[in-house]
Formats: sequence, structure tokens, C-alpha cells
Amino acid sequence: MKQILLITDGCSNVGISPVIAAAQAKAEGIVVNVIGLLNEHEIDEMGADEIQEIARAGGGTSRIVTLAKLSQTVQMMTRKTVAHTIQQIVGKELQHILGDAKLESLPLDQRAQVVQVMDDLGETASIKVALLIDTSASMKQKLSAVKEAIYDLQLSLQARTGSSETAVFHFPGAGAHQEEAQMDLDWTRDLANLNRLFYKLNMRGTTPTGPALLKVTEFIIGAPTADIYENGNSRQKDTFVTGNAPIGKDGILSDYIV
Repeated sequence: MKQILLITDGCSNVGISPVIAAAQAKAEGIVVNVIGLLNEHEIDEMGADEIQEIARAGGGTSRIVTLAKLSQTVQMMTRKTVAHTIQQIVGKELQHILGDAKLESLPLDQRAQVVQVMDDLGETASIKVALLIDTSASMKQKLSAVKEAIYDLQLSLQARTGSSETAVFHFPGAGAHQEEAQMDLDWTRDLANLNRLFYKLNMRGTTPTGPALLKVTEFIIGAPTADIYENGNSRQKDTFVTGNAPIGKDGILSDYIV
């Protein structure tokens, strides 16, 4: 079971729409969950809308939370996605067996067996979670809470019976050309590796959420994503529009922060 968990505090403002990128991830069998990270009294309607739209397109869920609730939310969303995926798989199998009949139509003892199977799968199924962390300038004071949440998630996953691996990326990447996203940790089960997270970051104002999502999708599937930019004779690789925000000739919007 493959997931991307995006943690951000602002609207994307560079590159392809993150909603399109999340839909591409979903098409590749990857669920995209999104956490909007706020300080106590921050709120931005455009940012909140984008967070919901990304999760909806990626077949996942979204939450807007304060720093104090981040760790608990990361764990809850990861496990909830696993449970939902298992329910879908088991539901399809039951539909194949029962036809139009529902689970509730089974005798009580058989229903209990199905529920037990789903619970067991929740603990034994293989999980891969790629965390994608917004490290634009506005996130500087929030990264310690993000790092703690990742550590707590790893502890929680290690308690499972099945294989659980996490990978960590941040965006924008380093370098003069600002890569879409940069890998901090390859797939790992080792908590010791978390000490290296976000070492010597060069935090910037741009937020290329869509390109970063595509890069992590490519990493998970082990191949470049299909060219989703082609539309007849036109290309939309470098620009997109979010809400009613004006778009510049270089495709960069104003930097909206949740």
C-alpha cells in the first residue's frame, strides 16, 4: 500500500497544479493525503481550498491542524488510509462473491470473520509512506514539530507486524535551479536515520507543490510519470492558475501562506 503524505502551510505558486499532480499519483495507485499546518490563529481560505482539492484528486483525506496536533494527525491519517484501502479490497472481493448482497446480509459469525480479516490485514499488510514536506521560508519555525511527528509515525509503524517503510522528501530542492523536491531519506525502517533530516536547509519562498508531487510519484513507481501536460497542440508544463490569483509570464504566483 503506497501513500504520499504532504505537509504544507501554504499555497503552491510554481509549476503544474498540485491537483493535477495528485490525480496522476492516484492513477498510479498512490493515495495522496494532505495536512495543512497552521499556527494558532492562521487561516487562509485559498490555501485551505487547495489542500482539500489536492487530497480529493489524490483519493485521500485532508486535515488542517495546529502544531500541537500534527503528530497525532500524521499517525491517524496513515492508519486510516490503510484501513480504507483494505475495506475497498475486501469489499470488491465480497461483491465478486456475493453479487449485489451487502456485508450486513451475511450471518453474524461470517461478518465477524470478515471484520477479523480486515483487522489482521491492517496490521500485516506492507506499507510504504513517502512524506513530502514543504520547507519554503514560512515553514522555518515549524520544522522541529514536523521532525517530531515523523519520528512518532515511525515508532507507530514499527509496532505493526507487517513491513512498514518511510521515505522523506522536502521541497523546494537545493541548487541554483531549485529541484522540484529533494530526497532526505530513502525507504527505511531505521529511526536512527531520522537524525539527518532537514540538515542545512536553504529555505526559500517558492512552493512548487505540483512538481514535487510528480517527482515523489516517479520515485515510488520507479519510473517517470506519463506526460500529463500534453493537450492537443498546447503544453501547460510551466504555468497554472489557482483560484482567482493572477498569473505571471513566468508562471509564478504570489506566495500565499495558510
